[in-house]
Amino acid sequence: MKPLPNEIILRPRFQLDVTETKELVLQKLETAAYPPFLVKRLDEHVFIKFDIKNNHFWSPQLHLQIDELDETNCRVYGVFGPNPTLWTFFMFIHFIIACLFIIFGIWAYSSSSLDKPYHLQLGLMITLIVIWFALYFFGRGGKQKGKPQMKELYAFMMKVLT
Repeated sequence: MKPLPNEIILRPRFQLDVTETKELVLQKLETAAYPPFLVKRLDEHVFIKFDIKNNHFWSPQLHLQIDELDETNCRVYGVFGPNPTLWTFFMFIHFIIACLFIIFGIWAYSSSSLDKPYHLQLGLMITLIVIWFALYFFGRGGKQKGKPQMKELYAFMMKVLT
């Protein structure tokens, strides 16, 4: 088993080998839900997250995939990630900023080619860069807020599996 890193990276991953059958591990995880954890199973995928009372904007979730190695062993692949709605929102905002940056860049290039002033476009492009950096640091701060809950999810999973 690889140890859980101290530094939160984008969607930390781990894997561990378990000396139990795949179905037994899936059953253990499925029946182990107790507050504040919610466990949902879809085939060989298990999602562990926090209940509404303990959930905040930056709460992570743990996605586990259990693969059978042989009749008595299985491998658990785990991925920590943000709430899918939050992740989609952040990607949408980044996409909009990138599109606006390209549009303003084309506008600035056209103005420059026509020997017209293009300071407004450059100012807007710089503003978009500043907004992008602000989003980056906002996301980093959010990951730090979610770190304790990530450790709780990991401890819960290890308690269930051992």
